[in-house]
Amino acid sequence: MQNNLEKKEMYLKIYKNQRETLIVVCDCDLMGKRFTENKLLIEINKDFFGDLKASIQDIELALKSATIANFVGCKCVQRAIELGYVDREHVLVIDGVFCAQMVRM
Repeated sequence: MQNNLEKKEMYLKIYKNQRETLIVVCDCDLMGKRFTENKLLIEINKDFFGDLKASIQDIELALKSATIANFVGCKCVQRAIELGYVDREHVLVIDGVFCAQMVRM
């Protein structure tokens, strides 16, 4: 039986470009959806977020080498906060969906 850290509840995609490593993560239940609020828009699609399902452990491992990260969804944003990659006060909410970014300098 899988524990919560091993459940594949998020999508993960890794982009590498010279010295930068961008990881993008979204909760699986948001894939294919679009959220708008005022002038803000976020569209969760496989072109950007990929189709590789990942566990919390997979995300933690990818974050170790990430220089930039985008998180969309309650589960992944909450985990990023718990791990110290995102400050709670810097989380953006678009139509009820949590969004956050991390940049390592």
